[in-house]
Amino acid sequence: MSDLHQQLVQMVDRMPAFSGSVNKILQMTSDIDCAPKDLVQVIEHDPVMMAKILKLVNSAYFGLSREITSIKHGVVFVGLNTIKNLAISIATMGMLPKAGPAGLDMNSFLLHSLGTASIAKLLGKRLGVMPDKTTDYFVGGLLHDIGKVVFAQFMPQEMERALKRVEVEEVSLSIAEMIEIGADHAQLGGMLAEKWQLPHTLVTCIKEHHSLEPNGGPNKVLDCVVAANIIVKQVGFGCAGNLIEDRLPDHVSARFGMELAELQESIGNLDEELEKANAFIRI
Repeated sequence: MSDLHQQLVQMVDRMPAFSGSVNKILQMTSDIDCAPKDLVQVIEHDPVMMAKILKLVNSAYFGLSREITSIKHGVVFVGLNTIKNLAISIATMGMLPKAGPAGLDMNSFLLHSLGTASIAKLLGKRLGVMPDKTTDYFVGGLLHDIGKVVFAQFMPQEMERALKRVEVEEVSLSIAEMIEIGADHAQLGGMLAEKWQLPHTLVTCIKEHHSLEPNGGPNKVLDCVVAANIIVKQVGFGCAGNLIEDRLPDHVSARFGMELAELQESIGNLDEELEKANAFIRI
């Protein structure tokens, strides 16, 4: 194991682990025979998690026509997969530092992440993804840049130099990270996702979101996150330290049957969708 790889592993190990209830939720929902009542019981034994899930389910993000007063009803109305992804989202946001280490503005970072999450979910809908599966796209967007947070916390000087290099030399943050550190946030984020035992699709999404040719073959979630990430930069909703606007990779253009400008225009006004994302900031 190289010194750099060992250092990356040590940083990932120092990141907080998911709570016992979230780990249990991930284990249970990976089983196709998981009984909804068992999942409900796990969440109900975590009052803080339960309260936050109910707050989100009743927010403008879902826009339900009736109030959901229990996790059991939440599973019925938004589905098992959605409840799982809300638990992951809540747990991840709870781990983010409040202050901005290494010059990374956490408020702006969070806006960018939530914007990417919301637009990725919207793009998933456009591709015909069933409603109970679109939160996979939301979580992929929310977590795609999580490696930046790890670098900022445990290699603050190197990360700060990378962020400054982006401004001075007008290179992408991934390139700047490779120069200053020898690895980029996508690689590190993928390692963290594996430690958290996230589903393989999400691990790939985080690890490959800057790859022009993903290694794992076609991945609809990844393609939507890649497109959403670029669109969020275009509209200026938050900033995660990368000032360079990437081009839409050929395979993503092929997925949607159009180039970036046309795709962005076809989505229309994103204000309402991005405003819904603020529900997550207020939990």
